[in-house]
Amino acid sequence: MSIHAEIARRRTFAIISHPDAGKTTLTEKLLLFGGSIRSAGAVKSNKITKTATSDFMEIEKQRGISVATSVMTFEYRDKLVNILDTPGHKDFAEDTYRTLTAVDSVILVVDSAKGVEAQTERLMEVCRMRKTPVIVFVNKLDREGLRPVDLMDELEHKLSIRLRPMTWPIGMGQSFKGVYNLHERNIYLFTPGKTVVEEERLLVDDLSDPVLDRELGSAAVQLRQDVELIDGVYDSFSVAAYREGALAPVFFGSALNNFGVRELLETFLQIAPPPTPRQSDVRLVEPDEEAFSGFVFKIHAN
Repeated sequence: MSIHAEIARRRTFAIISHPDAGKTTLTEKLLLFGGSIRSAGAVKSNKITKTATSDFMEIEKQRGISVATSVMTFEYRDKLVNILDTPGHKDFAEDTYRTLTAVDSVILVVDSAKGVEAQTERLMEVCRMRKTPVIVFVNKLDREGLRPVDLMDELEHKLSIRLRPMTWPIGMGQSFKGVYNLHERNIYLFTPGKTVVEEERLLVDDLSDPVLDRELGSAAVQLRQDVELIDGVYDSFSVAAYREGALAPVFFGSALNNFGVRELLETFLQIAPPPTPRQSDVRLVEPDEEAFSGFVFKIHAN
């Protein structure tokens, strides 16, 4: 494979969030999709069920938090993906800030019940300064949380970035039925307690399709109203605006239940940028230069 082809297939990104938003659990599910692990660990109430791959230090296993950035790699659909799972706690934020200088894009995880939290705002500020492309994943839709419309408003105002929903939740908590894919115009149905890799997909011709009423009941009426509002309020998605750090696509799901993760990953691989030129203290370094160059953002001693 030529150096140009190898560069074009690489995607290097950080997963960032306020503590306990589900960042490490999402990392595990992405590794599961990539075939790097056979079963995914998860962090529940600060206790790790099956040790998470990225939380390898003893203090991380004991406390159920990430205290250092972990780097993991997998291949998926001809792409080579580098994930950097970062600490969310403010006491270890310097590690995260350094990591953000080394990645090409970011997935920002938000707890649907808590919305934008303090560390979320600080991390997003760094992304804005560096014009890093950001995808937002709103997590824990299987629990009661903020109304999606209110949450979108809070995200847009507190993070100071234009948003475009790519999927939209149908219900929440005990009434959560799935998500509507605004790009594909179809529905992915949620089954409680079922952590399968493939979600059940409901194909519909349009939102007036009576199949919606049969499958979703009264939630179909709310979905139609929500989609009409979204199409009228939010800009169309633009890959160029996303890569410039001016527009963030938003996905909804539940990392713990492995729901909405596939749509997130596949869209990420389609739109996220490959390695780009970087300005050093000497000159602009192009990613396809024959001579080796590297940026040291972390040193770890065993």
